[in-house]
This record gives sequence, C-alpha cells and structure tokens, in this order.
Amino acid sequence: MNWGNPYNWGAADWQQATWGERFMFIDPYFWSYFGVGLALATSIIGASWGIFVTGVSLLGSTVKAPRIRSKNLISVIFCEAVAIYGVIMAIIMIGKIQTIESYPDGQQDECYTTALFNGYSLFWTGVSVGLSNLICGIAVGVTGSGCAIADAQTPETFVKILVVEIFGSALGLFGVIVGIIQCSGATFLKNCTS
Repeated sequence: MNWGNPYNWGAADWQQATWGERFMFIDPYFWSYFGVGLALATSIIGASWGIFVTGVSLLGSTVKAPRIRSKNLISVIFCEAVAIYGVIMAIIMIGKIQTIESYPDGQQDECYTTALFNGYSLFWTGVSVGLSNLICGIAVGVTGSGCAIADAQTPETFVKILVVEIFGSALGLFGVIVGIIQCSGATFLKNCTS
C-alpha cells in the first residue's frame, strides 16, 4: 500500500499503519532537536542533583570542621563540569542541523531517508550523552558528599576520595566522547544530491 502524505491520512489509514510507519513520518528535525534537548536537560539535571547532594553534606560537615569549606568546593566544580559537557554536546549537535533547501527531481524519498537517519542519529546521541551525564552527576555528587563527611572526620582521606571522584567525573567525559563519535555521521545537507 502506498501511504503517500500522512497529513492526508484518515482514521482508518492511521489504524492500519504499523508503529514503524508512524515513526517514519515524524519529522527528522523533531528527532534532532529532541536529542539536543535531552542532552542538555539531562546533563543539567545530573549536575544539579550532584550539587544538591554534595552541597548538603558540605554545609553540614562545615559545622563540625569549618576548615573543609574551601577545599571541598572542588566537588561542586566537578558537578558543574557535567552541565558544561551537556552544553558542549548541544552546541556540537546544533551545528550539524541544517535545513534542506533543494531536492533533485525524483529523489525526495532518498533525501527524506537521509534526513531521517541524521535525525535518529542526533536523537540517540542526546539520549546516550544525557544518560551518561545524569549518572555522572549523581556519582560525583554522592562521592563528593562522602568526601566532605570523611574529610571533616579524618583529613587524611580527602585526597584518596578525591581520586575516586575524578574517576566518577571521567564517566561524563566518556559520554561526550561517545556522543561525538555517534553524531559524526549525521550531516544534514543543504542541497540533497545522490
């Protein structure tokens, strides 16, 4: 069956369509911008969650040991780096999106398929970067919380726990690297040619 333009579909056409056909007609630019939004939003949520967890413990521990105030702010900085990773990926992903200005005669399907691949690529890039930064923010926040509490009790543990926190922060950087690799094949062409 030739589905044609989905805007002309009736209720019966939508009921006969498979899930794959329904997803096929979602605009590729929607997938692209949704991926950008996911990368940015979940990275910021991960950073804020980590700052919240670290900040509460840091303030509570400062009551017992005021000396830990300044040196334990490194945990908050590590959490903030997670949000910056999301911003960097959003900028990279936005740079890949361009409006297709011309379609050669008879090649609309090929151009749409290429645009759909690019849209899905940027969507899943946003999902993977966002999830890795969300988990990274939580990991750094929990580790930073433990670092503040342990440092208030036993000052010698600060450097040891800081090393663990650095490894937790590296998870977000790995997510950015994987995201760059994922979106490297996504390129919207201004002039769609075969």
